[in-house]
Amino acid sequence: MRFVVVRVIRLLSVCLAAGCVFAWPVGLNGQSTGQAARGPRVELHEAPSIQLSGKVDSNSPATWDLVGGRETLFVMTSHKGLPSTAEGPDMRQLGKAEPVTIEPWPGGGVWMEAVVSDVDGTWYGYYHNEIAAQSQCGTDQKVIPRIGAARSTDRGRSWESLGIVLEAPPRTYDCETSNKYFVGGVGDFSVQLDHTSQNLYFFYSTYLRNERLQGVAVARLAWADRDEPIGRMMMWRDRRWIPAGRIDVPDGTERWFYPAAVPIFPAADSWHDNDNKVDAFWGPSVHWNTHLEQYVVLVSRAKDDAFTPEGIYVSFAPTLDNPSDWSEPIGILKGGKWYPQVIGTDEGNGTDKVAGEWARFFLSGSSQYIAHFIK
Repeated sequence: MRFVVVRVIRLLSVCLAAGCVFAWPVGLNGQSTGQAARGPRVELHEAPSIQLSGKVDSNSPATWDLVGGRETLFVMTSHKGLPSTAEGPDMRQLGKAEPVTIEPWPGGGVWMEAVVSDVDGTWYGYYHNEIAAQSQCGTDQKVIPRIGAARSTDRGRSWESLGIVLEAPPRTYDCETSNKYFVGGVGDFSVQLDHTSQNLYFFYSTYLRNERLQGVAVARLAWADRDEPIGRMMMWRDRRWIPAGRIDVPDGTERWFYPAAVPIFPAADSWHDNDNKVDAFWGPSVHWNTHLEQYVVLVSRAKDDAFTPEGIYVSFAPTLDNPSDWSEPIGILKGGKWYPQVIGTDEGNGTDKVAGEWARFFLSGSSQYIAHFIK
């Protein structure tokens, strides 16, 4: 597979005819599937650097809101389990990232990976939460991630935790794994609200013991359940949506069982087979592209148990409600860093969830490229 990035002399200029090449579908074994991609594609163009003002080791959600009658961009960044927020007139002029509060704190580390703004100004945030695998594996050196929800009425400065909304089924961890960070769990995700505001879709990474259940999976939450989301998630499995199940425990505590989803982008080489080789997609970031009139997801492809990127890939789908519609991932960048995402450039509208023909392409909070989406 050959990846070429074109240098842009003027931002948003068309690429030079001699320098542009198109990516093509690649199987998980790294070999081209043969034909050049038909339909939408992405080209990356080198551009002046933009750095988010907070430190980053997760997806970084962006949201516009009115402050004093002016459109203001808010970007949340998280690092080492502590989320922060920054604001400014655009992504080039963000202020200092300030820590946020979450009450009650869910334990462990929290990475705020998605924010959706409601029509009344309430923000709903969704976080990756890592809990030490002490009770499962007798160690605090590795963790089990899960996904939680929170709500804010002050533009993300403080959050009320709404609880854990998605976690791996019991006993799906591997205490003998060579994975550098996880013994199991689910996390490293992004979300997208559909156009009718009926369902919120979660694109998340699965690290379960069973290789067949590793990769990038999809779940959904009815938007009507956003204030009481515990136990309301449905997972995509065998071409249908499977609901969570309630577990009755003797002390009367409410517990929920979340069935394992079958990934739309499955792993080809396990996270947990005790060699250092891995072949798995993870860390999805999804947005609606107004130019393509399609949804776009960016994913990283890991080549070892330390999550070293083999490359960055893209996939397309016309709708969210049928995850089987996602196209085979296409390579757009060799190597790279963690957490690929875009932020749209349109003032008042461009975010990590909405972008147009041109958008800034970020890796781990740093943008060295413009992404050009082509029909």
